[in-house]
Amino acid sequence: MAAFLLRRLVRGLVLVLLASSLAYLLAAYALRPRAELEGRTPRPPEAVIDAQLTRHNLNDRTPLADRFRVWATGVAHGSFGRTREGEPVDGELWRRLGVSARLLLPGTVLGCVLGVLLGAYAAIRHGGAADHAVTFLGYLLLAAPVFVLAVLLQTAAAEANDATGLRLLTWVGEPPGGGPLEAVRHAALPTATIALAQAALVGRYQRALMLDVLHADYVRTARARGLRRRDALLRHGLRVALVPMTAHAAATSGPVLFGGVCAERVFGRHGLGAWLVEAIARGDVHVAAAVTCLAACAVVLTGLAADVLSGILDPRVRAAC
Repeated sequence: MAAFLLRRLVRGLVLVLLASSLAYLLAAYALRPRAELEGRTPRPPEAVIDAQLTRHNLNDRTPLADRFRVWATGVAHGSFGRTREGEPVDGELWRRLGVSARLLLPGTVLGCVLGVLLGAYAAIRHGGAADHAVTFLGYLLLAAPVFVLAVLLQTAAAEANDATGLRLLTWVGEPPGGGPLEAVRHAALPTATIALAQAALVGRYQRALMLDVLHADYVRTARARGLRRRDALLRHGLRVALVPMTAHAAATSGPVLFGGVCAERVFGRHGLGAWLVEAIARGDVHVAAAVTCLAACAVVLTGLAADVLSGILDPRVRAAC
């Protein structure tokens, strides 16, 4: 298992290098940090603009290969370069990463757990009212974009605050201080937005996987030994159905990151997603490349976590490794 994970890690590192390099080359080719400087009033002299852009390795008149070599050398030494304003990308990058992690991780974990439970429950109640209700709710959540879901939750929370005359929930901007209770009140809506979107994705797939094992031989054998149907499905069927579910959960990391971008914008969180949108609008090449690099690392780490979980759930995976 260790050798298998090491091979996957090496492949992941290669993918991260390729994704980061491609992201930088595309950003450096398409974005124009020069445009903002030329649009200032009064317009700086051309020599001043060139000098500032060259100082930060952003001059589009420098050959792209030379700019990439300078950027890649800096990354190899632990530096993602400087922003258009000359500030180091690294410090702001890690601060923004903390904001995004606090927004995405709780919602993603909660959404995966909720999706697995609802999907398994709907499959066990196949054809009944509970199955139809869970299926309808899943389709409804899948049809609603993340930003629409966030706005709907904000509207419902505002109505609840007005009806009770209390500030039960707050959600705009960074959490204000005031202890753990205030932090929970402030994080409830963003977490619920990510969790509901993730639960809809996971729940539909988990339901289909559970339907495949409802009448499997090992489930019938467990029932023949005296286990109740619910216990047989939970102990044996759900364990088997969770193995492909781990790979699917890793594949949803892309939609989760996109949903995080939307949630950050709606809830006024200054995380990586909001920073990336701002960087593209400003033509900030190094910020766009750095955020893409971290996103690629997140996808690779999610895949490794899925491999470890698959090995824990299925002994055949460990034996094959």
